[in-house]
Amino acid sequence: MSKIIGIDLGTTNSCVAVIEGGEPLVLPNSEGSRTTPSMVGFTEGDERFVGQQAKRQAIVNPERTVYDVKRLIGQKYKSQYVSHYREHLPFNIIEHTNGDAWVEVNQQTYSPQEISSLILRKMKQTAEDYFGEEITEAVITVPAYFDDAQRQATKDAGTIAGLTIRRIINEPTAAALAYGYNKDKDSNIVVFDLGGGTFDVSVVQLRDGVFEVAATCGDNNLGGEDFDRAILDFLLERFKAETGNDVSHDKMALQRLKEAAENAKCELSTLTETNINLPFLAVDDSGPRHLSLSLSRSQLNDLVYDLVERLEGPCLTAMEDAGVNRSSLDDILLVGGMTRMPLVQEKVEEIFGKRPSKGVNPDEVVAIGAAIQSGILGGEVREVILLDVTPLSLGIRVAGDRFSTIIPKNRSIPTRLSRTFTTTEDNQEVVTIDVLQGESERASENKLLGMFHLTGIEPAPKGSARIEVSFEIDTDGIVQVSARDQKSDKEHSIKVESYSGLTNDELIRAIERNR
Repeated sequence: MSKIIGIDLGTTNSCVAVIEGGEPLVLPNSEGSRTTPSMVGFTEGDERFVGQQAKRQAIVNPERTVYDVKRLIGQKYKSQYVSHYREHLPFNIIEHTNGDAWVEVNQQTYSPQEISSLILRKMKQTAEDYFGEEITEAVITVPAYFDDAQRQATKDAGTIAGLTIRRIINEPTAAALAYGYNKDKDSNIVVFDLGGGTFDVSVVQLRDGVFEVAATCGDNNLGGEDFDRAILDFLLERFKAETGNDVSHDKMALQRLKEAAENAKCELSTLTETNINLPFLAVDDSGPRHLSLSLSRSQLNDLVYDLVERLEGPCLTAMEDAGVNRSSLDDILLVGGMTRMPLVQEKVEEIFGKRPSKGVNPDEVVAIGAAIQSGILGGEVREVILLDVTPLSLGIRVAGDRFSTIIPKNRSIPTRLSRTFTTTEDNQEVVTIDVLQGESERASENKLLGMFHLTGIEPAPKGSARIEVSFEIDTDGIVQVSARDQKSDKEHSIKVESYSGLTNDELIRAIERNR
């Protein structure tokens, strides 16, 4: 039986780990690094580079270097988020025929799933090099606040990469598994996960080998890339003020500035001041123009203050939903590279009233948790039980475009719940069930997962029929919905097949293209 690997498919970096001899082990890639940049570069001849090689050539080849693709997966091109985001990228994002955001390189189009599959294939190859055998199965982590479409798109990325995805688990849950593995002490912990593209926070209870997620919350539009962008905007404004040159549309200059912004951010986690020097950033009638300045930690804190303030709301919501207060928490676990920033750590201490733990590697802990989950599935890890929750509410559309919740967010899965509804018109013989996911009271503002019709309702005055709608979620997050007319006993049900944005033909073509 081949190994099941655990993969943290990150926005900025990815990581792969396995269970070896009962203990989790992070595997180094072919360059000797334990993490791999989540970047894919293309040459004019369509040769591809993944990871560190792609990152090295990004400045001289910005239009053909794709990064942050996790932020595009499962997203619509015309969404407000993508509309804002694509303005800041050197590579081209286009609208696919189904409305999804795709990437265009060398006049060829690629779905975010296909780009992600190249990164996953690198992780797969890393494990195969280590074990000397083919790897076909994996556990992949996703942000806790990913919706159904984003989760299915991630599974499709694994399929294109040649992997059978045994389980998709939430990143904070994976981190909690890694933290509590082989620990006997009961505790309440908060997993504070601020990565490159997303922010998640989960309250997890550890009891006698049982890891139970009590509540989760987050912001899929907040991450380290937003901090980089704040510094980048500052550098653009400073250069324009000093030289009169606006390089915001110069893709090579933008890539140099982005890299400088990221480096400065990282350096200011340990230094109080850093220098940014970018010679020959532009050329005008006066000759070459350079950017040279000092950036202090206090200046950086001012630039990202609003972003850091956005961290508090989801944390308070998660604690409230879990029914815990600051005094009942035993530990705060920091996950994701952005948690190295002193201002973020100060904010965490302010929110939770205690210093966060620094006992795990924030870049590797999620992959380690994924490996533990893979060990549970493969029978290598025993006496560990994981109880996760559904991160978003599930329900149906009712009269007046209202959303009626049937399974509330943070409900432990597997679960089954039902509610009874009625008709809105006299002699109504058919009702349409729109299955929705989200938190808005307006049905149209939530995600449509599927729909079906219940027919054969016996004619009666409006309000007299009794229609029972039942939702069931299994451990893999698969949703089954049924509706039954209690008088006639007529019933109809659907298994909600998550829609990732790829048709079967597109999925097959992507698999063929990436063999």
